[in-house]
Amino acid sequence: MMKDYEVVIGLETHIQLKTQSKIFCACKADSWGDEPNTNICPVCSGLPGVLPVTNAEAVQKGALLAAAMHAEINPVSVFDRKNYFYPDLPKGYQITQFFKPIGKGGYMDLEMPDGSRPRVRIHHLHLEEDAGKTKLEHGMRLVDFNRCGVPLVEMVTEPDLRSGEEAAQYLLQLRQLLRWLGVSDADMEKGHLRCDANVSIRERGQTILNTKTEIKNVNSIEAVRLGIAEEAQRQIAVVEGGGKVESWTLDWDAERGVLTKMRSKETEADYRYFRDPDLPAVELREEEIARIKQSLPEYPLARKARFEQEYQLSAYDAEILTSERALSDYYEKAVAAYEGEPKTVANWMMNELLRLMNDAGKRVTELKLQPEMLAEIISLVDESKINAATGKTLLGKVEESGLAPTEIVAREGLGLVNDAGALQAAVEAVLAANLKEVGEFKAGKEALLGFFLGQVLRQMGGKADPKSVREILLSALKE
Repeated sequence: MMKDYEVVIGLETHIQLKTQSKIFCACKADSWGDEPNTNICPVCSGLPGVLPVTNAEAVQKGALLAAAMHAEINPVSVFDRKNYFYPDLPKGYQITQFFKPIGKGGYMDLEMPDGSRPRVRIHHLHLEEDAGKTKLEHGMRLVDFNRCGVPLVEMVTEPDLRSGEEAAQYLLQLRQLLRWLGVSDADMEKGHLRCDANVSIRERGQTILNTKTEIKNVNSIEAVRLGIAEEAQRQIAVVEGGGKVESWTLDWDAERGVLTKMRSKETEADYRYFRDPDLPAVELREEEIARIKQSLPEYPLARKARFEQEYQLSAYDAEILTSERALSDYYEKAVAAYEGEPKTVANWMMNELLRLMNDAGKRVTELKLQPEMLAEIISLVDESKINAATGKTLLGKVEESGLAPTEIVAREGLGLVNDAGALQAAVEAVLAANLKEVGEFKAGKEALLGFFLGQVLRQMGGKADPKSVREILLSALKE
């Protein structure tokens, strides 16, 4: 009988910090889409005789991330050289942190779909520079150094994850937090967030850590989930077949959905770490560390829970509205400007504002439609000054022009007609033109009220107040 196994997973995430320049030179950090080897200088391309200078913003954002992960921020951290030869590493070594990283320890609590809250411990966080990229083209291996020197934080978890689904949720919630803090765009497609997964198996109930393999080149959250699941099954098959799992580095082929062996896994001794003699220690004073910790915003899960309690939103609504910090800020400003129920604002944002953003290809911070303007439009609908359909159209008009909703309503004559005489005349005209239906209604076919209402609204060009029209219709039909 096959034994009951559990999967033991630790993740190493490489997070590109959101800075203007690279970590040790003035070249711009984000070179996505640039022509190969156009965003380099003597420092990041490894020419002899140059001296690196540490980017203070990268240090600050690395420390902020460490604080957000409940890690201990080292007041003194140092840079080291990790020595290995690869074509995309022009210096022959990578500047990283090994002996004294910027952050030690910490944790991240996950919120799983089943309601469980596993805690993932963090071993450490360290700053480092990125390497370049190699690309196979026309039978040649080409090298692009544009990414050399891009600032990264590598964050290493303890082996606390137990499934591909937990690993996927960790990455999803980490990505949300990175964007929430503003430390990274965390776009996996652009390489802002990359992940290596260390996978081993053991009999359920055991505490030992068996030989692990490392999965590389997983460039999407789904690839992480699938790669871990496949490797776990492979290791189980090896052990059940009487074999031993070997320590290999594996490559994930996204097109075929398979893992292949790249090389035997390196050990720390292979890299011959030593302190970089060209870079001074990174020092953070106590008051700086205190300021960084105090600058932490409300966490996404905490804000989600508050939205559910304070604004009486469903878990689904609260999750959508806290998916981005800027979106949740927008919601709270709109609620503050609106005198009605917070749920009404949530409905308009989820059904109309998000659609508008998607159609326009804009983020919430790029909208001309400010939260106060959204609240004003909802109020105009509540007060029957415009109908809901006009309100939805008005969103686009405000976004296009940047003008106040009331100004557009007045300028374009979008307000509802509440003149009793005009509405009475429209109702009488519709009833006179549909005598057969009037007779059927009086004979008991009350569903025709909707037909009459639609006809009157159409005749009024959609500018009649439906409530007022309904009242006049019922009164006229009873005569």
